[in-house]
Amino acid sequence: MRRVYLVLNLSFILTLTGIGGSVVYGQGFDVCQLYGVVYVTDNPNEANFKVFIEESEAFADLVVFQEDNRLMADRPGIWFITDTPAFANFAIYFERNLGMADFSIFYTDILSFAGCKN
Repeated sequence: MRRVYLVLNLSFILTLTGIGGSVVYGQGFDVCQLYGVVYVTDNPNEANFKVFIEESEAFADLVVFQEDNRLMADRPGIWFITDTPAFANFAIYFERNLGMADFSIFYTDILSFAGCKN
């Protein structure tokens, strides 16, 4: 019992300090909190998330604004696309089938529209 308490306490401390990682992988992540530097991969096994691009903003889970400056990608829905996976906060793969994607996005040209609808 003491060992379980120690492990839980350590994981809590790592989460608070940011050492545990800023992105929760798999189920249980909040798509509305995704922002930062993004690497787009052609291999779905390398990706943290499989993303479907919607043609309509009404059906998207997240509205994304593609930022040109990595320092300005600091709010949900604002992404800076990088060519270097080592500099990315998370990696995505563009899925062609909505049923296989983790979530869907819609690209916008207006910064203030970025983020979740709720």
